Amino acid sequence: MIWKMTTTSPTTPPALQVRGLCKRYAAEPASVDVLKGIELELAPAAFEAVMGSSGSGKSTLLHLLAGLLSADEGEIIIGGESITGMDDETATIFRRRRIGLVFQDFNLIPTLTAEENITLPLLLERRAPDPETLEPLLERLALTARRRHLPSRLSGGERQRVAIARALVNNPAIVLADEPTGNLDAPASRAFCDLLSEMNEATGCTILLVSHDPIVAAAADRVHILCRGRLAAPFDTLHDSGRVAERYLASMHG
Repeated sequence: MIWKMTTTSPTTPPALQVRGLCKRYAAEPASVDVLKGIELELAPAAFEAVMGSSGSGKSTLLHLLAGLLSADEGEIIIGGESITGMDDETATIFRRRRIGLVFQDFNLIPTLTAEENITLPLLLERRAPDPETLEPLLERLALTARRRHLPSRLSGGERQRVAIARALVNNPAIVLADEPTGNLDAPASRAFCDLLSEMNEATGCTILLVSHDPIVAAAADRVHILCRGRLAAPFDTLHDSGRVAERYLASMHG
């Protein structure tokens, strides 16, 4: 069942390993180095965040980790398997099976019901959803009564919960969330943060989110700040948004 806490052994590989990751874009008069030798490792069941200002490369980093972009240098290993150099088809299958994605704009298909959107990763592989996974997931996310509704009939918070359920339905190695509260109001953002923390504790899923918002980042246990193309040493949030904001501002002006 999705709500059973996962356990790890000393031989369990890290959920995520990033080694020497570089990404540059062509520009005049010279190329722009967006990411410069990123090093990052997340243990199984970790919940961590990356913060950075607009244009710092946060979303670029997440898209690289999801295999949606190709790195110029470095290696990305998810659940013990390297995604570096995968062709498009292999990367698509791996992403569908091993990576849960939650985006700011939800990326729901308007002609599919909430349940169909949630189970889409399974349906694309002609796999029937496991009721012992799906039903508790719908119940915990308060979507059971909304499962037959189209996205147009759901609130912003409900659409975001559908996106979370879709990210979790395959029991992925890691969930990547890109500015996940950007389209939510303040109460819905706080509810989302609480829910994400509960998902991490209840399922043991590894979560990495990117955000510029200290309140959102404080939901994570640790924060990495991305500045000038590099990640600073992480710090414990203590789930204190004031502490996160102070460390973030100090890093930006350091």
